Amino acid sequence: MSTAIASRRYASALLDVAVEGNFLETVTADLQQIQEVITGSRELQMALRSPLIKGDHKARILAEIFGGRICDKTMTFLRLLAHKKRANLVSEVVSEFSSLLDERNGYLNAEVKSAVKLSDEQAKELVNGLSTRTGKKIRAKMSLDESLIGGFTVKIGDTILDGSVSHQLQLLRRSLSAASV
Repeated sequence: MSTAIASRRYASALLDVAVEGNFLETVTADLQQIQEVITGSRELQMALRSPLIKGDHKARILAEIFGGRICDKTMTFLRLLAHKKRANLVSEVVSEFSSLLDERNGYLNAEVKSAVKLSDEQAKELVNGLSTRTGKKIRAKMSLDESLIGGFTVKIGDTILDGSVSHQLQLLRRSLSAASV
């Protein structure tokens, strides 16, 4: 089974249990804390990925680091991952959990790149337009990309909306070169 499928299954199971048990907020906060610690520690990343370290030892490492800092239910989940030899997937499970939670709450994450900094009103108008188009709430991450020359691009999942001048110039170049043949 691929790691993406396994990560999604574990994240889905944790989300279902957290919703049913009415401790979703606690688990969500715990997972954010876990992700921050793992991201900040190369040694912990290496230990969780190492095939030389047994699952029981990984469970003890996780218990030492997170014991008392996260709720018992989240700690039980981490131990389960370690005992099932899936401790290497902790970061991926946290990411999948976040994606599933966004999906459940009707959010889509969008990456918006623009040639110039958008004003607050322009950004709000763009987000509202995307929300109308998708029928979901949009959480936009704005960034600058001067190579676009003008306009912007929006990436939502696998979909890219390209309204940049550089893209329009590429399309024009293609049509002119096709017409000259």
